[in-house]
Amino acid sequence: MKLELSDLDRVAALFRVFSETTRLALLQELKEGPKAVGELVAAMPATTQANVSKQLKQLHDAGLVARRKHGTSVIYEIAEPLVFELCRLACEKLNRPQPARKLEF
Repeated sequence: MKLELSDLDRVAALFRVFSETTRLALLQELKEGPKAVGELVAAMPATTQANVSKQLKQLHDAGLVARRKHGTSVIYEIAEPLVFELCRLACEKLNRPQPARKLEF
């Protein structure tokens, strides 16, 4: 069954969410369980709170994480566990030996 172009656009948009290292790192942190934004920022010292918040918004907009207020904190958690199966498949592909390519002019 062929997908319509609008469906292919949706698939491409989902895969674009996985194209940013910080978003992947956030998903990896959230695999351990729900965390507040401050905890996530502390777990990623190479980035700013503004960037973490921006990446969390993109993950939320894609339906991959859920958020809830808890007092003055915002807690994030995985909303779509299938995300880890997609990551597992990608890692499996990357860990597979690549056949030698013959270079020619």
